[in-house]
Amino acid sequence: MGLSKTAKIYVAGHSGMVGSAIVRRLKRGGYHNLCTAPHAELDLTDQRSVFEFLSDEKPDFIFIAAAKVGGILPNSTHRAEFLYDNLAIEANLIHGAFKAGIDRLCFLGSSCIYPRECPQPIKEEFLLSGPLEETNKSYAIAKIAGISLCESYNDQYGTDYWVLMPSNLYGPKDNFDLEASHVLPALIRKVHEAKSTESPTISVWGSGNPRREFLHVDDLADACVFLMEKDTTGSVFNVGSGSDLTIKELAETVCSIIGFKGDIIYDNERPDGTPQKLLDSSRLQKLGWTATTSLRDGIEQTYASYLEGFAKYKNFDGN
Repeated sequence: MGLSKTAKIYVAGHSGMVGSAIVRRLKRGGYHNLCTAPHAELDLTDQRSVFEFLSDEKPDFIFIAAAKVGGILPNSTHRAEFLYDNLAIEANLIHGAFKAGIDRLCFLGSSCIYPRECPQPIKEEFLLSGPLEETNKSYAIAKIAGISLCESYNDQYGTDYWVLMPSNLYGPKDNFDLEASHVLPALIRKVHEAKSTESPTISVWGSGNPRREFLHVDDLADACVFLMEKDTTGSVFNVGSGSDLTIKELAETVCSIIGFKGDIIYDNERPDGTPQKLLDSSRLQKLGWTATTSLRDGIEQTYASYLEGFAKYKNFDGN
């Protein structure tokens, strides 16, 4: 049996893109006994504060959606912070949960934890089977440590700490900062600004050839709650949309949706990143879950949210 509707659920990182989507999905599902704490009140890198918070609140379930995230540029130029902050956040929350007697939680990983040259589609067992992509190596190492920590507590102490590894996420509350964002929100902002200023071109990092799989954040939130209600034992699950496309195809789709008719210039001096990241989500699909948001519909929704004011979310700290 899954959790009752009165169960106390803590969403770490509730104000970020992923955390806020989980909160929305929980409320739609009738879960209203939610526990949250803004960064100003709880610094998740502060071990003592986190341990005291979890000991006092004693939630029945925890979603760990808090993380320091960003695109290729911030990952490459702030490697120390991406490694330390993410290690601290996950270690404090996972060990703090154990110390407080909280036996159930969901930790969110990322598809970037898989090797750069990975067989496609990527299965969960391919983890640690080869070298990582250098441009996001620090973030990946931190997330791999969190996954291992969950598995270790499950094996040693019988906890039910499980992991979801999503493909490239996008949606409301995404980060549209051109220096720090991922490829899809960056494209939305670039194309919108190019159309608004009547620029004849936009520039896109890399060759346009890498392939990426995109998942709307509301679909991820739905998968999180689906597994919580399934009372799933501690395991690792990929969660993706099931299809990918090239960055070139993505850029053309964004241009079509926004109505930009200029030229797309590909900057081959910029890195491409991993050649392809398509997840095998069959383990989750066999339990009865599939993504429902098409990429075009999702981009249209995300662009609408951008126009409504989500461009103000400049930071890339998920706390």
